[in-house]
Amino acid sequence: MSFVVAPAICRRSFLVGAASATVAASLPSAAGTARSTRELRLVAEPARWPIVGKPHQDSDVWCYDGRVPGPEIRVRQDEPVRITIENKLEQNTTVHWHGIRLPVSMDGVPGLTQPPIGPGESFTYAFTPPDAGTFWYHPHAHSLEQLGRGMAGALIVEEQEAVAVDRDLVWLLADWRLRSDAQIASGFGNPMEAAMSGRVGNTVTVNGAVSDEVPVRAGERIRLRLINGALARIMALRFEGHRPVVVAIDGQPCDPHEPARGRLLLGPAMRIDVVLDMQGEPGRRYRVVDDFYDGLSYWLTQLAYEDKPPVRAHPLEGSPALPRNPLPEPDLATAGRHALALQGGMMSGSGMGMGMQGMEHGGTWAINGHSMTGDGHAGMAPLVTLQLGRSYVLAIRNETAFWHPVHFHGHSFRVLSRNGSPVPHRHWADTVLLPPKEAIDVAFVADNPGDWMLHCHVTDHQVSGLMTVLRVG
Repeated sequence: MSFVVAPAICRRSFLVGAASATVAASLPSAAGTARSTRELRLVAEPARWPIVGKPHQDSDVWCYDGRVPGPEIRVRQDEPVRITIENKLEQNTTVHWHGIRLPVSMDGVPGLTQPPIGPGESFTYAFTPPDAGTFWYHPHAHSLEQLGRGMAGALIVEEQEAVAVDRDLVWLLADWRLRSDAQIASGFGNPMEAAMSGRVGNTVTVNGAVSDEVPVRAGERIRLRLINGALARIMALRFEGHRPVVVAIDGQPCDPHEPARGRLLLGPAMRIDVVLDMQGEPGRRYRVVDDFYDGLSYWLTQLAYEDKPPVRAHPLEGSPALPRNPLPEPDLATAGRHALALQGGMMSGSGMGMGMQGMEHGGTWAINGHSMTGDGHAGMAPLVTLQLGRSYVLAIRNETAFWHPVHFHGHSFRVLSRNGSPVPHRHWADTVLLPPKEAIDVAFVADNPGDWMLHCHVTDHQVSGLMTVLRVG
């Protein structure tokens, strides 16, 4: 069924995903005026959590506020927020607010944008999210182990006006490598895995738990926010008997459309918002299947219809187009252009990339021949310096034999083309998935000053060299 790394544990051999509606937040919901500042606090700490459930024992995890995933934070667009992180781990940490266009000092990259938060220390992040949408938070220090042990949570920025749906659900998908005793397997940073697809686990969860079904009601309309919080697993989700409509990608609204071949493709760190009209039969169950990896298809969960009459007699017409966020439109006629080549890894023809000229610091991967390893550190020299306020096109080419979700901090970019063919549906993103040997053009306005990291979000790839810095200013 999947990448078997440890003896299988029953209950669909751990390779199932899970659960239901979003976990209730322990943090208060958004309230008050748009300009009042929210004050929140999160504690990074060890805990125990029932990833698999009975009869198996709870798993030892690292997490926020003693839960997996961390508390779901909901704020309003343009609402100032202050979030204090208290570190009760025995190692440094930071928090990266993934996808939020915020000041560089709040970006959470250790050494580059802030000192790391040491054991027993606290740090307060303060920012005002300009964009509504689906975002998430996770460490950017010791990120391979901290994210792999459970440290992640959803950050939802709600629109100024409510979207017309019956329910708004979040599924934070996570991928775990568990032993037969339900404990997280060691071995983070395996060099061979780092040179290939990264640490892919044997257990997939939704909102921190393995479960068989999600209760739904015939006739209801659901906004489902999908977040791939895995270290390395790419997912291709199919909703049997249903036709999800994509309304946002990486938090940015797009033209509503059905995905190609009915599959929602999610690399690590990517998000997709879909509208699901529940037109199944009362009392029936419909599987949600992940079939990205050849021969390793499994079902993530089931949509379990309550045996009740439909919520409404006739389905709602059309899918809601979400209000656009205030993203600056790049001027392609005057845009500067930079080429980024992703290089290295196994099967690269250069011995795990180690023979490539310019591969410094023992890196396995590189961008334009330069390898930056780890999670971030002081003195990271920028690969490119961009003029503040100018439009740019990045031509990103994957010269490797593996897939790479490329994430750019502090900005969203317009996805223009893949292999020379235009990308439809007004597709904006902050993390874009590149298959092997393919190329993509993205455009953005360099309007957020600072040193911004660009890296692969397969975390093994990032920490072993597939990372660089673009300077805006």
